[in-house]
Amino acid sequence: MKNRVTELLGIRYPIVQGGMQWVGRAELAAAVSNAGGLGTLGALTQPTPEDLAREIERCRTMTDQPFGVNVTMLPTVNPPPYERIFDVILAQGIRVVETAGNVPKAVFQRLHAAGVVIVHKCTSVRHALAAEKRGVDIVSIDGFECAGHPGEEDVPGLVLIPAAASALRVPVIASGGIADGRGMAAALSLGAEGVNMGTRFVATREAPVHEDVKQALIAARENDTRLIMRTLRNSSRVLLNPVSEEVLELERRPGGAAFEVLRPLVNGQRGRAALESGDTRNGLIWAGMVAGLIDDIPSCGELIERMVGQCRARLAAAAVLVAG
Repeated sequence: MKNRVTELLGIRYPIVQGGMQWVGRAELAAAVSNAGGLGTLGALTQPTPEDLAREIERCRTMTDQPFGVNVTMLPTVNPPPYERIFDVILAQGIRVVETAGNVPKAVFQRLHAAGVVIVHKCTSVRHALAAEKRGVDIVSIDGFECAGHPGEEDVPGLVLIPAAASALRVPVIASGGIADGRGMAAALSLGAEGVNMGTRFVATREAPVHEDVKQALIAARENDTRLIMRTLRNSSRVLLNPVSEEVLELERRPGGAAFEVLRPLVNGQRGRAALESGDTRNGLIWAGMVAGLIDDIPSCGELIERMVGQCRARLAAAAVLVAG
């Protein structure tokens, strides 16, 4: 599968693993890259920039294929040391960086000056156009179905993907709502040149999360996610569990709930503990609607090969209909 995305990223298949916090570690990133996609390390998963450097080095012992690093820049009480993080990324010779959030133009300029390919995640066409003007190489467009932060405009992928593909000159990667080759075929048909998956890669053998978390994704249906923190205009899609239900209950109270009230429930370290311990009832588990399409736990290699085969089969079947 050759197109602008595979050429820019140096990969065999236009399949990108999302740089999920706490999940985007060397084991998963290397497995995805070895299977022909682009594995991604989550920079903010690591406690310090020095730990990120060690994780990059560890990933290189597991794969000789390209992999990227995700850096998400969202408002926070204690901002990470972003400048040092980018120092490490450049010193380590990383050639693909996935960014998200409000990234200063100077960061894009610095990355480009070092020859880095930038994949920027957006949740709306207007933000994608702004990113294109700033010089990003690829836009990953995140539909309403996605895990994590879908933005506040609630536009699903079936509309958002072709809208972005029509508006942009740079290649578009479809993100959110994709778990198999059928979704990949649909995304390519809508004008995307690749797909980004997060939730589906959590339910693989190499994903560094507890087996009970993977089983929870298998058990989930397509309507077993919830959008929390909408009242704060920081919408986040997570798996339905007692913690997400408690957050929503607090938000439904007259006047809503201040972030300080929600903080003990949405604390990232609590979510990390749930992923590591398998106690899926005691912390937020980020998950997209595609949880309803997950019914097994393959290796990343098995998943990608199956996806590519299914994608080709669906596109061929559609071509027969057109030819007829």
